[in-house]
Amino acid sequence: MSEQTEQRAARQARHVVVVGAGMAGVQSAVALREAGFTGSVTLIGAEPHQPYDRPPLSKAVLLGKAEDSAFDVDFEALDITLRLGLDVTALRAADHVLDTADGPVPYDALVLATGAEPMTLPGADGVPGVHLLRTLDDAARLRPVLDRRHDVVVVGAGWIGAEFATAARAAGCAVTVVEAAARPLAGALPAEVAAPMAAWYADSGAELLTGTRVDRVEEGAVVLDDGRVLPAGAVVVGIGARPATRWLAGSGVALGPDGSVTADSALRTSVPDVYAVGDCASFPSARYGTRLLVHHWDNALQGPRTAAAAIMAAQDGGPLPVYDPVPYFWSEQFGRFVQYAGHHADADALVWRGDGADAAWSVCWLRDGALVAVLAVGRPRDLAQGRRLIGSGAVLDPEKVADPAVPLKSAAL
Repeated sequence: MSEQTEQRAARQARHVVVVGAGMAGVQSAVALREAGFTGSVTLIGAEPHQPYDRPPLSKAVLLGKAEDSAFDVDFEALDITLRLGLDVTALRAADHVLDTADGPVPYDALVLATGAEPMTLPGADGVPGVHLLRTLDDAARLRPVLDRRHDVVVVGAGWIGAEFATAARAAGCAVTVVEAAARPLAGALPAEVAAPMAAWYADSGAELLTGTRVDRVEEGAVVLDDGRVLPAGAVVVGIGARPATRWLAGSGVALGPDGSVTADSALRTSVPDVYAVGDCASFPSARYGTRLLVHHWDNALQGPRTAAAAIMAAQDGGPLPVYDPVPYFWSEQFGRFVQYAGHHADADALVWRGDGADAAWSVCWLRDGALVAVLAVGRPRDLAQGRRLIGSGAVLDPEKVADPAVPLKSAAL
């Protein structure tokens, strides 16, 4: 038997298990097949539903314009075994075994794609009418709330809070958004960039209360720390998410302070034959000189291709891939399409393209003259060109960047 044939036989004998059936998990399984993997692939999901995409939950599914958002993937044709409605409870890395509610599941290679879990509001557990919006079942429970046009209180003015407030207003609900910080998107954007977005709430008919904390939630009401009582037929909590990795305690898989699996540039974890992708994993970015944890759809789409390539490289002895994307996400809120690419934390200059009070504008962040991030509101061309410029490391002319009539690509020196 030739060496090549032996390698092929070894590959056919291997079993890859993917934990998590969201975008990152499904794409990991699909990417393995696209990369030529012919062994067994098992995809384990905690929810009983056919694997589905999450972004439509806060849009079409929530508003009743779609029943679900199942992925258009023929798992049977790809010979991917689905084990749905199955909780994974522990990882015994030394034994190459997962513990599940249905017993042990052995693996040769493992991909962690468990995503993130929403943070809950202290004291609100078990209170009737309090909702999260993370799963298909969450969206199903919230649809009647919108249909009945309840008074809705949204806790948190982040991306998910804004998207839910948008849907609730579209359904005719009275909406109050309570945000502890002084502005919306305080954890994501600088004050001057987020400032114009505060007006979007009032323009849509929603009330935004910033610098305001929730003291407690009661059935039918939210009590603020200043004593005000907000009537609430429903309360939707959107105060952030953390990597769903607590089940890995004691496994030997290294976690960061934020709870993320600390993967390397090939998305390998600290233990052999275990990889991590999507919302549950952070990775080192040479482009930005820091470790990134990206809780967005595009990361869940792109990372699995690297993990699949790394699994194939481990078997075939090929070169390891390197994952260092330009992070990207979008949000649809209050009639606006908001897009962001890059990472602006270490930027030394911020340049506006247009007026934040207008319907369309952009902001560019530069470091040593090079574009490192761009936020575009209603200017998709700025985003597309900016994303390419970030990827190439182009240095830009700030005066041309500041002129919204000049195509961003024309600002490159």
